[in-house]
Amino acid sequence: MQRVKLLIEYLGTDYVGWQSQNNGKSIQEEIEQALFEIFKKKIKIFVAGRTDAGVHAFGQVAHFDLESDKLEEKKIYYAINFFLKKNNNKITIIDSEFVGNTFHSRFSVKQKVYLYKILNRKTPSYIFEDRAWFVPGRVDIFKMKKASKYLIGRHDFNAFRSVDCQAKSSVKTIDDITFTENSDFIEIRIFGKSFMHNQVRIIVGTLLNVGRELIDESSIRGILNSKERKNAGPTAPAIGLYLEKIKY
Repeated sequence: MQRVKLLIEYLGTDYVGWQSQNNGKSIQEEIEQALFEIFKKKIKIFVAGRTDAGVHAFGQVAHFDLESDKLEEKKIYYAINFFLKKNNNKITIIDSEFVGNTFHSRFSVKQKVYLYKILNRKTPSYIFEDRAWFVPGRVDIFKMKKASKYLIGRHDFNAFRSVDCQAKSSVKTIDDITFTENSDFIEIRIFGKSFMHNQVRIIVGTLLNVGRELIDESSIRGILNSKERKNAGPTAPAIGLYLEKIKY
């Protein structure tokens, strides 16, 4: 048995998310269909982290097992891409490599990096309308940076997860949160090993409320301690979120 690791990039706009569902195209379903066309059998792929509908990825990672290694490891991603393109997908397999059977795309993760893009200018952009959150008003990044410091470390993030989240524990660790101003864009990167459903997007929405001066930066501590979702900010739109990198 040979385990194959895939590095994947996709534009999530036209998909219901990573996981196969009955209500539309998923990233998982399209890649598994490509594998079926190559190997003429059903092959299940395992992913580092499921992304929601509309969320994009620069560096998603998944793996699957082959019964033989007759196909060269670098030819695998070429073959998958052929069928992904044939079926008009906006998914690209950047690389494929053979790994040991102890590797697991999810359980071997040491850190994930999520990038959130905010377009902060007076006018919207049709080029980036599905790729960044358009926020036309003034945003105080300095206050957002100060507020983000309260979130770094190990905390109970119950106030920062979806009410539909099924995670058993809401205690998570955020390693770092960084901010970059790039032309008209504000880029927020959040570093951590694992995240709950909508956690990153709720953090971004709450920090943006600080930047808009709707709440004070010191109130983040109180939101954390409350453990109540209603006290945090809005869930930022999926269109601005990217799974940028996974470290093993």
